[in-house]
Amino acid sequence: MSLAAPPGTGSTSASPTARGLWRDGRGILVVAFLVVIGAVTGVLLSGSGGTGRPLDPADSSLSGGKALAELLRARGVRVVRVTSAAEAESAGTGTLLIGDTSFLTAEDAARLAALPADLLLVGVRAHLDVLAPGAVPRQEQARTRSREPRCALPAAARAGSAYLGGTTFTSSASATGCYPSDGAPTLVSYPDGERTVTVTGDGGFMSNQRLAEDGNAALAMNLAGAKPVLVWLTAPESPPRTGGEASFYDLIPGGVKWAVVQVMLAVLLLALWRGRRLGPVVAERLPVVVRAAETVEGRARLYRARRTRDRAAAALRAGFTDRVTPRLGLPSAAGPEATVNAIADRTGQPATSVGAALYGPPPADEAGLVALAAYMDMVERQVRES
Repeated sequence: MSLAAPPGTGSTSASPTARGLWRDGRGILVVAFLVVIGAVTGVLLSGSGGTGRPLDPADSSLSGGKALAELLRARGVRVVRVTSAAEAESAGTGTLLIGDTSFLTAEDAARLAALPADLLLVGVRAHLDVLAPGAVPRQEQARTRSREPRCALPAAARAGSAYLGGTTFTSSASATGCYPSDGAPTLVSYPDGERTVTVTGDGGFMSNQRLAEDGNAALAMNLAGAKPVLVWLTAPESPPRTGGEASFYDLIPGGVKWAVVQVMLAVLLLALWRGRRLGPVVAERLPVVVRAAETVEGRARLYRARRTRDRAAAALRAGFTDRVTPRLGLPSAAGPEATVNAIADRTGQPATSVGAALYGPPPADEAGLVALAAYMDMVERQVRES
């Protein structure tokens, strides 16, 4: 068999067939489709992961509070979501939970402070002097981590360790401080007339992401579910555009726009990579024409000259195994026992003879090597014809 072009002929080329081009194009489309699906999925997951509305009872992102709201409803607590001080006033008494005071005015804070409901302030600092004058925030911030309550407050003592930190407080003698950091509490609860005011330095323990850790769920439910009604005040939604109707491009989220750009770049790079394989294939003339049989004979002479019958036997056995294993339906990693049993079942040869031929010691002389080759040829023919 010659590996070179026939004498007297120049280099030949083979242009790609229409079937090959269609197959290559289909592969590009499949890869591009997978890239689009992956990019859109990543954008959707990232958009629902941690960019939602913090401690919103209707938000299911990692920072939202929907999980706690559902647990409270299952416990029989009526959760009322409000977005303004006026709605909080008309929602009824019970517990008023506030996780964001940045949108409140001084008048709103005074109206909320005058309500008879229990007040639960979670991770807020603005208007704290009006809403909770008994808890004065300190300058020092505590690292948010799992902490022990170290107090006699029933809601904290029953919950145990919780993920708290953030703002630390200085409280009055009538207040109970829990989850301290360097002696300063990160949770303060004190009576204010007939109601109770509770302030926490951080609200992460109530979020969907942290609720299942430590005693966070127990602490959140003990604080927010102490009364039959929980009025949950959250920041209002952003007002709609007033400068006319939004265009279709404005309605597309920013993450999707970046995903499209990334997909276009990926398709361009893929086209450049695949484009190198298009075009005619050139068969280059070899400097020397070598028959395939000469390679085998040359290696055999080297084995014989060096008396390396073990290497020759190993080469014969490896080639036999590579050719026979697929015909037997065995995986490439099949062990010796499985291979021997499969060959014996297919050919009827004794398993001991097959095992000795494939995995026994190397032949002691050339006659044994020839006999081994003949035996494996016979077994391979039986496997092929069975």
